[in-house]
Amino acid sequence: MVQSMELDTFKDMITAITAFCAGKPVDSKLAEQLNGEFPPDSVSFWKIEQACHVAIDDGWMCKSGEGNRRYGRVIEPDPETHGFSVDVVQLRDVVGPHHRHPTGEIDMIMPIAPTAKFDGVGRGWLVYPPNSVHRPTVSDGDALILYLLPNGEIDFTGQ
Repeated sequence: MVQSMELDTFKDMITAITAFCAGKPVDSKLAEQLNGEFPPDSVSFWKIEQACHVAIDDGWMCKSGEGNRRYGRVIEPDPETHGFSVDVVQLRDVVGPHHRHPTGEIDMIMPIAPTAKFDGVGRGWLVYPPNSVHRPTVSDGDALILYLLPNGEIDFTGQ
């Protein structure tokens, strides 16, 4: 188990995923490719998941919000992350704010409760294409969701 997690170390872990996603269309095929390359039962998936838990315990990840909705941007888009921002949310049985993904959203779903689902999907990858909208919903317990946004773009609609 990781004892402490530094942001630079975490960023290094994420760049393998952002490199894989770079230049690919943000669509359902990408979700299939991610589930094949970084499957939910793989060591790489597990290491990122554990790093998120340690970073939350260290106090620098998911430091905004309270109760059943904690969140925060961890990494701004930059060349090292191939133009993706990295955000992590910890949600428990909640419906989040309505928003649009101008350039898409790539979600890594890490249930804390074994039955937890994000937008109806369990452990693994979910990809929303450009211009899609939703209210992020976690049901059946707690989950962490790491999401990558091309160019860091997200549009909260207020609906």
